[in-house]
Amino acid sequence: MESSARNLQKTKAEAFKSLHERTGMFVIPNPWDAGSAKILASLGFESLTTTSAGLAFSLGKPDGEGNVTREETLRNAEAIVLATHLPVAGDLENGYGDDPATCFETILLAANSGLVGGSIEDATGRSENPIYSLDLAVERVKAAVKAARSLPFHFTLTARAENHINGRHDIQDTVRRLQAFAEAGADVLFAPGLKTRNEIETVVKAVAPLPLNVVLGLTDTSLTLSELSDLGVKRVSLGSSLARSAYGAFTRAAEEIRHKGSFNFASAAIPYGEINALFK
Repeated sequence: MESSARNLQKTKAEAFKSLHERTGMFVIPNPWDAGSAKILASLGFESLTTTSAGLAFSLGKPDGEGNVTREETLRNAEAIVLATHLPVAGDLENGYGDDPATCFETILLAANSGLVGGSIEDATGRSENPIYSLDLAVERVKAAVKAARSLPFHFTLTARAENHINGRHDIQDTVRRLQAFAEAGADVLFAPGLKTRNEIETVVKAVAPLPLNVVLGLTDTSLTLSELSDLGVKRVSLGSSLARSAYGAFTRAAEEIRHKGSFNFASAAIPYGEINALFK
């Protein structure tokens, strides 16, 4: 990476770090390609993070269980990084391997693709045994932290506890894991699948003062950004929800054509001139 690119990456890294340190909450939406990244940047968001599911769907693959390779993920991440001036973090799934050494390598490769942050989760990607043991999960986070701290800029590392999103609704184990990840050196903590005000508040208090990321849009929720901020949530991501919304509109449009022979969907589409001008 050339020195000018490294300097820009360092500037983005500091900006991303400062978002987590300032007062108040921020939203970090998830583009799935360069085009969606440019649209989000045009709307005033301050940072972006990739989505493993959104990428998988765009490749015609199901999410999870290693269906998308590390190379595909990092190629997509680099395209998103180059699409805007914003700092970008990466959904790095489980680091693309069980071994802590693989997590170490993945963080270095992610940084080389232009990312200034990324997440490592404790999910194995295997349905028969979906969550790593706590000891191994901690070693994996430690390896990722070691890699992040070896870089010439601050790579914001998020550690994810995947209990809830895998159907294991054990809030105490989730808290235990997140606290262990905090002790291992993670910068941000994340437990996708938290739904209720009580669950979120419990985790926020348990991991304080480290920031907690909450993902919305996976399922219906009545919680608002204002309410999440009042609970002490620092960061809100959207997972694959924007990608699924786009695919939902696409599917309904195609179904209207196929089954009704009409084209009313076009009235809700972004005008050609507007989106073309955005991408110039």
